[in-house]
Order: sequence, then structure tokens, then C-alpha cells
Amino acid sequence: MFKLSRWAQALFLATILTSTLMAADSADPWKKSDLMTVDQLKSQLPDVKAGKVTLIHVGFRKLYAQGYIPGTQYGGPGNKPEGLADLKKVVEKIPHSRAIIIYCGCCPWDVCPNIRPAFRTLKQMGFTNVKAVEIPDSLASDWAAKGYPLTRGE
Repeated sequence: MFKLSRWAQALFLATILTSTLMAADSADPWKKSDLMTVDQLKSQLPDVKAGKVTLIHVGFRKLYAQGYIPGTQYGGPGNKPEGLADLKKVVEKIPHSRAIIIYCGCCPWDVCPNIRPAFRTLKQMGFTNVKAVEIPDSLASDWAAKGYPLTRGE
């Protein structure tokens, strides 16, 4: 029988643990019903404007400054601890049953570094009505190119 030294055993276990944690972190934290399309978001804009829905951008400040969906609050980049801390501040006084929609649009959906950690954080905080906008390529090509409204600046 093959026997590993204690050092090799520790290294092996550390590798397995790291791989498991990385896989868990990259896994989608939502159900299909937690997602919405850009067209569905556009239809929700009157509710955002009326204050019935909280819309939060969880991407990079530079992208937000270039243009964001009207009624959006900036929540910070979801891939950074300080961004998630900013997101927590944005939602700290919101009832946990309130509708919250998050979006990023920095890059293709499958590799977005911000949306998954932000969604996961809101769910861990106890929010029960969180939706993520599935933006296939980018906010520019999937929202702005359709002629949907953007607010510039800030």
C-alpha cells in the first residue's frame, strides 16, 4: 500500500479543500426563477421609479459613471470586500422582503466577477426577493444598443 508523508497528506488535503471552495464560490448561487432578462428589467423601470423596487449596480465605478440604468443605486463592485461592504450599506435599511434587482454588465455574463458574490451576499443577509439581470455580453450591447435608457455621469 502507498503511504504519503504527513506533509504530502496535508498538501493533498489543502489542494482538495481549495478546489472545493473555488468551485463552490464560482457556482451560480441562484435558481432560474431568480434571473431576469434586460427586457424584463425594462418593464420594471416604472416600479423602480415609483420606489417599489430597489435597483442596484454591482459593477465597477468606472462603468457606472459611463452610464447606468435610471433609478439605479451604486452598490460597489461585487468582487471586492469593500464593494460588498458598500452593497451592505445600500441595503441596510431595506426590509428583507423588498424586491431588489442587481446588475453589472461589465463583461460576458458567464465570467462576470461581480454578480455572483453580490447575489450571494444579499441572500446571506436574508433578502428573500432578489433578482439578477442576465446581461449576456455587456450593458452597452445588451441594453444601450437596444435604445433602452441610460443615465450618464456621477
